[in-house]
Amino acid sequence: MVVNHQWCKVRQDEIELPSGEIIDDYFITVGPDVVQILAVTNDQEIVLVRQYRHGANEIMLELPAGAFYPDEESPQTAAIRELREETGYFAETITPLAVLHDNPSKTTHKVHLFVAENAIKVGPQQLDITEEIDVVLVPLEAVMEKIATGEICVSGSVATIFLGLDFFRNRPNIS
Repeated sequence: MVVNHQWCKVRQDEIELPSGEIIDDYFITVGPDVVQILAVTNDQEIVLVRQYRHGANEIMLELPAGAFYPDEESPQTAAIRELREETGYFAETITPLAVLHDNPSKTTHKVHLFVAENAIKVGPQQLDITEEIDVVLVPLEAVMEKIATGEICVSGSVATIFLGLDFFRNRPNIS
């Protein structure tokens, strides 16, 4: 470890390429896994969050998400917790969509994507001292326009929305 701080851990590896060339200063960011939640209300609104993201130096609209350690809690438990903490919403039905690698050449974490159906507001947000988050409800039919115009431009949110919309589209109708 060349940086071992609570907010940032960076490991320096020595790697051998297929050509046999050695790179002795290959840096990897080490971190917890992440959950990302597409929560949809009974009124067919998506629960989004608006917050400042320092790396981009912008206030961004995205899906609720958060970090967790897989050896301490399950991805599903983390998704339920993060949805509740960031938005005050809860959903009894939460379905895994996929597990993705965010940037596998430079980071160790995985992103666990979920759909939360019939999300309901159950209380106030439970934010960390470092968080300032506004909850934004967007009609399901308006979300693609927000992606097309760049209002929603965080890759994990876009991937989760696309997979979630496909999940709903491919669900058999039960009458």
